[in-house]
Amino acid sequence: MIAKTEEDFNGLKEIGKICGEIRDELVHCTKPGITTKELDEIAGEIFEKTGAQSAPKGEYDFPGYTCISINEEVAHGIPGERTIQEGDLVNIDVSGSKNGYFADTGISFVVGKGEIILRKICDVAKEAFDAGLEQAKPGSKKSALGKAVQNVAKKHGLTVIKNLTGHGVGRSIHEAPDHIFNYFSRWDDEILKDGMVIAFEPFISTFEEEVFQSEDGWTFLTDESFVAQYEHTIILTKEGPIITTL
Repeated sequence: MIAKTEEDFNGLKEIGKICGEIRDELVHCTKPGITTKELDEIAGEIFEKTGAQSAPKGEYDFPGYTCISINEEVAHGIPGERTIQEGDLVNIDVSGSKNGYFADTGISFVVGKGEIILRKICDVAKEAFDAGLEQAKPGSKKSALGKAVQNVAKKHGLTVIKNLTGHGVGRSIHEAPDHIFNYFSRWDDEILKDGMVIAFEPFISTFEEEVFQSEDGWTFLTDESFVAQYEHTIILTKEGPIITTL
């Protein structure tokens, strides 16, 4: 969407704040021994308390309030009885709506003490997001964000997932622009507009560049790589990007 009115900005900020609070609370509660379903139930309670709705559950009938992915699971993991262990790489992805406005945010992190490479890809995902954010302004080409992400990954000897992308958000959970690549495509020359709302989400991988869908019809997996994501919902303005999900 293109945010134009004060109502738009306030509505986007309100649901962004809620999604950010849920994300942070789930990260805080992620300890060895807890199940992903127990974490998801915490999210459901906060959605209800704040008068917001889970976007994956409400829009796609996803079997959970949030997507929680562990290790080989990259995205869209279904909350269940899987128990989180020390050293696991966990991704928590929260998207929701309130009063017709949507937000989407996610973060990957290591539980307790984990392998150095896992911490590295989480740090690089954040660095790649920050680099792309510098290009997230009206008048820039959308491809500049992907180029920034890919350059950061390459600098650290890592790569990006090419078949998971960012996207437009605002009045629905997925809308135009339908993709924001994590790599440079010279043909991707769409110009970013003032007020455009996007979910920008770099996926940094140890070496594989594509994920595949599991038999459950939801979860995206890798064969041998570990992948970290860092995502926020952003309103692009001439005065600078507004991150609604901080």
